[in-house]
Amino acid sequence: MCSVPHLVINSYKHQMQATKHCSVLDQALDSLLHRLRGLCDNMEPESFADHEMVYLLKGQQGNPFLLRARRSLAHLATPWHLRYLGQPEVGDKSRHALVRNCVDVATSHSLPEFLNEMSFRMDHEFVAKGHIFRKGSLKVVVSKLFRVLVQGNTENTEPLSLSSLVELSVLAPAGQDTVSEDMRAFAEQLKPLVHLEKIDPKRHM
Repeated sequence: MCSVPHLVINSYKHQMQATKHCSVLDQALDSLLHRLRGLCDNMEPESFADHEMVYLLKGQQGNPFLLRARRSLAHLATPWHLRYLGQPEVGDKSRHALVRNCVDVATSHSLPEFLNEMSFRMDHEFVAKGHIFRKGSLKVVVSKLFRVLVQGNTENTEPLSLSSLVELSVLAPAGQDTVSEDMRAFAEQLKPLVHLEKIDPKRHM
């Protein structure tokens, strides 16, 4: 009889996440980072290198349940990060950002083994390297994504594209719709370098 690995939960947060996305070509990346240094609170951004694995569990009606497990490659002793993102809210179409439930859990290093024993299967994995800027409650992540060529080997990767992903997001209690307007105002200041948009995930699957 197989026993499920012991998983330690270090912290748990359930909030609403609002996001806007775009991409920036590699040749324009330095100009964007320079602009962000001038606009954000931290002139020197936080750097990161993370390994993310996306796990699926088939649902009864064919819709898979998706979880994201991420760990830092720069700080191996830090907790693993497990994230669940809910379906986008169908509310006001005039909102300037995609809004959905977000559950973040910090766990012990046994997370992959725990998910496997719970019948989740890993769908894909990638490495993300980049910078994090902050402006009040707003968070801007600029990341270059790399394909993992050999499963589990984060040293053997190649770039997914000739561009970087830009994500503007904020976590807030449910019903706090003013953050959408704050995000719109901030996104305007990044034009014409990038055009952050509200993206419908169903159209990009």
